Amino acid sequence: MATKKIKTKKKTAKTVENGRIYITSTFNNTLVTITDIKGDVVAWSSSGASGYKGTRKSTPYAATQAVENVIKKAQEKGLKNVEVYIKGPGSGRDSALRAIKSTGLSITQIADITPIPHNGPRASKKRRI
Repeated sequence: MATKKIKTKKKTAKTVENGRIYITSTFNNTLVTITDIKGDVVAWSSSGASGYKGTRKSTPYAATQAVENVIKKAQEKGLKNVEVYIKGPGSGRDSALRAIKSTGLSITQIADITPIPHNGPRASKKRRI
């Protein structure tokens, strides 16, 4: 029996100079995703992935650590200019932005994309205790 050799393409390291940082800050966690301009994910991290569990995940310090981890990964791939999009009501919003500024990336745009209902569905009935 002859064995066939299958040729596979080697993944080349993709260099990205311009990108977007999406920060989703919930009450329980902070998710940070860096994409290129097309929207393909370059790197991501979260407070939970940074090693925090439970209530410590929702702290501003955990959000700072998540941002530093993901930017370190992205700068290895050549990231220099970013647009920042922030979503959600969590406590990690401001500290995540400060962490981005301290890393030396040039920020071209900061936008808040938190979804706000324009009246939305009917609210659930009031809780009676």
